[in-house]
Amino acid sequence: MGDAEREGGEKKKSFVIQIPSYEEVMECSSQPKTASSSSSLFNPTPSFSQAFKFVKNSEFYSPPPPPPPSSSQSATPRQVNSSHVTASSSSSTATPSSSANRNAILVSNRQKGNPLLKHIRNVRWTFADIVCDYLLGPNTCALYLSLRYHLLHPDYLYFRIRELQKNFRLRIILCHVDVEDVIKPLLEVTRTSLLHDCSLLCGWSLEECGRYLETVKVYENKPADLIQGQMDGDYLSRLNHALTAIRHVNKTDVVTLGSTFGSLSHVMDASMEDLARCPGIGERKVKRLYDAFHEPFKREVPKRQCIPETSVANESHPGSSNTKEDEKEIVDTSNSEKKEPEVTIKSALSAAFAKYSHKITRKKNNKSREEEEGKCSTNEEAKTGDANGSNNC
Repeated sequence: MGDAEREGGEKKKSFVIQIPSYEEVMECSSQPKTASSSSSLFNPTPSFSQAFKFVKNSEFYSPPPPPPPSSSQSATPRQVNSSHVTASSSSSTATPSSSANRNAILVSNRQKGNPLLKHIRNVRWTFADIVCDYLLGPNTCALYLSLRYHLLHPDYLYFRIRELQKNFRLRIILCHVDVEDVIKPLLEVTRTSLLHDCSLLCGWSLEECGRYLETVKVYENKPADLIQGQMDGDYLSRLNHALTAIRHVNKTDVVTLGSTFGSLSHVMDASMEDLARCPGIGERKVKRLYDAFHEPFKREVPKRQCIPETSVANESHPGSSNTKEDEKEIVDTSNSEKKEPEVTIKSALSAAFAKYSHKITRKKNNKSREEEEGKCSTNEEAKTGDANGSNNC
């Protein structure tokens, strides 16, 4: 038993890790470094290769495979790679160009030298072989026309529109107004555009024409609702929209008027004294509100001045007939003005309600009929339920 205990004690001693003391550490660090000195924890080797050079002598090390020989085998992959590189580079150059043409304005070769192209700055543009002057999208095109050129060649616009045929859904005629007397030529251009289902855009400078082209291209894929005014469906927002159109009336005044009178019809029926009693509404706003609802739509035409009697007496007999005709015209106009009633907002709304009153009464009658039918059905169900109950009894 004693021998076995001794052997166990020796085994335990062999597994004990000895920690060096502070003095031993200081002695090892104070000794001079030599090339033959073995590397330790306190004296590390200067390089990675020296630290792991013992790995080559171990059984786990195997030399790396030799490099492949430089022959025709290595040449063929390089050729294949180069062809792949050229193909990929060509495809990469082709795709951006197509995408760039998609996002750019295509300009016809006829427009070379046009100073308008200098003012297209916010959108890219490229020359292309197209029928129209400017291709702004797959279904949108534009024809450029100068009024000065139209005066020299009046049939030019007609022949250019005929070349388009029906290939585009939106056809724009961009007209540059560069003459002083614009009434006659602009009338001809407007008539031609309307007869051939084209939209006319007039610009008084090249910068404005360029901005039109840029805007149409930018809004190519945008919905039409984008330029529509958004208004809430509640009553207060509609009241704000109606009353703030009157000058000097703000949203605070609208809230005051709505809380005081309750509805727009009561505001329209209110007198100037009632409007003046509202807090925050002064004389100027009261007058604006009252005039907006009670002024006629038709402006009063100033009456023609009567010819004085002295001039009539001095004139000869042929002139007297002209004066009589003028007096008759004046009398006729005065009678027609008396006969025509003044149309105001209030009278126009009342006339509209009177015109569509039969539709409103029909809706009310239909609702009343539906309510009566519902009541009858409920009464019948109640009667049938009572009858069934009595039979069960």
